Amino acid sequence: MLAQVLRPLLERFRPEDHPRLLAGVTDDAAVYQLDAETAIVQTVDFFPPVVDDPYLYGAIAAANSLSDVYAMGGTPLFALNIAAFPDNLPLEILSSIFAGGAAKAREAGIVIAGGHTVTDAEPKYGLVVTGRIHPDRILTKAGARPGDALFVTKRFGTGVITTAIKLGHASQQDADAAIESMLKLNREASRLALEVGVNACTDITGFGLLGHATEVAIKSGVALALQASAVPWLPGAERYAADGRFPGGTQRNRDHYEREPECGVSIGVSVSDDLARLLYSPETSGALLLSAPAAHVVALRAAFAAAGHDLWEIGAVREGRGITLD
Repeated sequence: MLAQVLRPLLERFRPEDHPRLLAGVTDDAAVYQLDAETAIVQTVDFFPPVVDDPYLYGAIAAANSLSDVYAMGGTPLFALNIAAFPDNLPLEILSSIFAGGAAKAREAGIVIAGGHTVTDAEPKYGLVVTGRIHPDRILTKAGARPGDALFVTKRFGTGVITTAIKLGHASQQDADAAIESMLKLNREASRLALEVGVNACTDITGFGLLGHATEVAIKSGVALALQASAVPWLPGAERYAADGRFPGGTQRNRDHYEREPECGVSIGVSVSDDLARLLYSPETSGALLLSAPAAHVVALRAAFAAAGHDLWEIGAVREGRGITLD
C-alpha cells in the first residue's frame, strides 16, 4: 500500500499500550512476550505474481513472507497459506503455487499448517508466519546509532527486472539472477547479524531502499548517509531503469519520501535520476539493511565471508535526521 496512505492509517489504529506487546504496527513484524525467555513473532505478507511460473511465484512469495521474521531476529516455527485465486483458471495453477510455497517452507525448516483462500480476479499468495524470539534479542528499526556502518545483504533491482519480465523485455540470464535472489532466504544473514551483534535491522521490500532506510532514520532518531555508488545491483537492473521499466510503486514512494518533511530525503546532484528512482523502486524478497557498531564491523565482515554470504557496506549513521544520498 502507498506509504503516504499507510502511515497515517496505521497511526489511527495503533494498539493501546500493552506490557506484552514488544513490537508492532510500524515494525517488520509483531512481537508478543510469553515469558522472560520467549516471545512470539508474527507477520503476514502476500502479493500478485511477479513471475510467470506458478511454482516459482509461490516459492518467492513464501521467502518474502518469511523475511520479516528474519528481519526481527526471529526463528520461524510454522506458517499458514493466504491466497486469492480466480474461479476461471485451472486449479493446477493454484496447486503449483502452494507447492512452491511448501518447498520454501521446508527449506526454512517449518511446516505450513493450513490457511485460507478466497475467490478474486487476480491471483495473490503469501504466508502468515509465526516464530519465536528472545525478548532481549529483538532486532528493530529503532536501534541505529551515530558511528554505525550500514550494510546490505543482497543485490537490488528486482522491481525493474520483474517489470521487464512481465513486459517480455528481460533476458533469461537477468531474469534467472533476479529469481535466484528473490528465492534466497534471509535466514543466514539474520543468524550472522545476531551472532556478531548489530544495532538495527530491517528488510527492503515495497518501499525500496530509500523508503525503508528512511524508516530506520526516523525510528532511530538519526541521519543516514548513503553512497549511491556502493549499492550493489542485479545484472540488467540499471539497463532496465534506463529503459523506464519501473514498477508503479516507484514514483509513489518517491513522492512521499521526498515531500514529507518528517522524511527529509536529500539526493546529491551527482546522483542520476534513474539511479534515484531505482533506490525508490519496490523490491521483492529483498536484502536486510544492517546498522552495525564500528567495533563489530570487522567481525561482521569476517562472519559473512566465512559463511560465503554477500555483504556490502553502503553508508554510515550520523547525528541529525533524514537521509542523504551522494
